[in-house]
Amino acid sequence: MLPLPKIVLSVSDHPRLEQLARAAAQQGDMCAMFLMVEINRAEIVPDDTCDTQSIVTIGSWIRYWSNWGAPRKTVQLVWPEDCTSDLAQISVLSPLGAALIGLHVGDQMPYFVAGCMNVVRIESVTGPESNVVPLVRAPVFADNDPIDDDPGPTAA
Repeated sequence: MLPLPKIVLSVSDHPRLEQLARAAAQQGDMCAMFLMVEINRAEIVPDDTCDTQSIVTIGSWIRYWSNWGAPRKTVQLVWPEDCTSDLAQISVLSPLGAALIGLHVGDQMPYFVAGCMNVVRIESVTGPESNVVPLVRAPVFADNDPIDDDPGPTAA
């Protein structure tokens, strides 16, 4: 069994994370229960000492690999309400998101998905203020979109 790595949370993220995890855990959310355990064992540090270039925080871009043999992936850790259908975003209330928060570059952390234990290893962390830009898909407009004033082809 892997020893659990040290978890570090910023003083500004801690209260909101704790409130989020507590509310979801009261609803029976297993990821939230795991997140509560991680929050309870975390070291809480002032924001100016939280090195966002080596510690996973909300908004961080994380390059990681996992034991399932999948290729390395890069994701951004976000609050649940900020999570969209963009596959580059992962909620802190997901199994992987709860495992990532507070880790340092090089750390390995076990977590469970569908009853199976997985291990994630942090390869790199880029702070939320970085210039990493996620892939943005072009919007799809409905036929009656007011922006599209072109009547299109007409039947002859």
